[in-house]
Amino acid sequence: MTLSSPALHIRGALLEGGQAADLIVEDGVLTEVGTGLSRAGATVVDADGLVALPGLVDLHTHLREPGYEASETILTGSRAAAAGGFTTVFAMPNTSPVADTAGVVEQELALGEAAGYVTVQPIGAVTVGQKGERLAELGAMADSRARVRVFSDDGFCVWDPLIMRRALEYVKAFDGVIAQHAQDPRLTEGAQLNEGSVSAELGLTGWPAVAEESIIARDVLLAEHVGSRLHLCHLSTAGSVDIIRWAKKRGVNVTAEVTPHHLLLTDDLARGYDPRFKVNPPLRREEDVMAVREGLADGTIDIVATDHAPHPAEAKACEWQAAANGMVGLESALRVVQQAMIDTGMIDWADVARVMSREPARIGRLAGAGTPLSVGQPASFTLYDPAPVRTFATSDLHGRSVNSPYLGRDLPGEVRWTVHRGRPTVVDGVLREQAEVTA
Repeated sequence: MTLSSPALHIRGALLEGGQAADLIVEDGVLTEVGTGLSRAGATVVDADGLVALPGLVDLHTHLREPGYEASETILTGSRAAAAGGFTTVFAMPNTSPVADTAGVVEQELALGEAAGYVTVQPIGAVTVGQKGERLAELGAMADSRARVRVFSDDGFCVWDPLIMRRALEYVKAFDGVIAQHAQDPRLTEGAQLNEGSVSAELGLTGWPAVAEESIIARDVLLAEHVGSRLHLCHLSTAGSVDIIRWAKKRGVNVTAEVTPHHLLLTDDLARGYDPRFKVNPPLRREEDVMAVREGLADGTIDIVATDHAPHPAEAKACEWQAAANGMVGLESALRVVQQAMIDTGMIDWADVARVMSREPARIGRLAGAGTPLSVGQPASFTLYDPAPVRTFATSDLHGRSVNSPYLGRDLPGEVRWTVHRGRPTVVDGVLREQAEVTA
């Protein structure tokens, strides 16, 4: 479709509640929402059968720039995000240099603005160089133009309890949150796969569930003691769900995320030693998959976050033990959530809007993201067709890396349109060129 007007008339889209409605977009804002609407000169989009969701927000994305541009750049990662229906991504700090100063996070913010596909919100490191030894410049990053509110050493656990306590205390001053990668380093030395029958059968060093659960248990108690906000990254075990459920009943200010791959895939996939299935935390047992699904459905787990982790081909085209951890996940996330949660009847589309848009934006304290589809709100949304089922292929990937665990797998759904602040980034299922997006 050729866009003939900056104004859009989305006709007959299904809103979260299941009712069909028209949306009128002008000057980057939703100006009308209702039935039987019209707007002279607007580009008309027939959205019959398409689900309209507020622009998706990913609280956990690795964009690799600066320093690791062979894997991904902010531009290519932004393209991948738009293709998956996202309009906002939070960029993790494991770059080179590490995003532990105001200068680096402001650089990332500027690169995201120049790319134009999505809002790129930097996450700052908790400790200098992510080394776990002393706190990074949390206040300076919070006061910078990037206005950082989420801090994480993701990829590394903030293992020292005193450092973790001081970080939780510090971010209270500006309503920040510490996002913890829960992994006891001593319990996971040399770990290659979930500790269980599959790791024993394959002869691979196991990554025990307790290595995640023990850190989560410690940190929810620290958050309660300090009275601060704690977020748990990529929850993966049944025991972790139980601890978060207990903590929330106790009134601890804790939130948690689950990745699409932990909602769908199990450690059985490692039997072929295919490094595409090597990730940290590892794929777990079927019992853990069902537990995190139930935790997401009942609200114990607050959000879905991709943990999009691109790697160059050589980092995965090797034996299992030498391969890098991580999977790309932006383009496939909504389709996987449909398969694992919608098609199984565990949640509905209103829940998807909550766990993939509104709550991630709320946790990240990012104004203007995750806003409802109502008059006066920024026009950031995705139109999604849940009907088709297609085999996921490299042609579905728009970043620099192709380390997806879903290649060759049938997944439902298709992102038909992504609109970011009134500007379409995906039109009729086709990602637009940068010049069209930023014009």
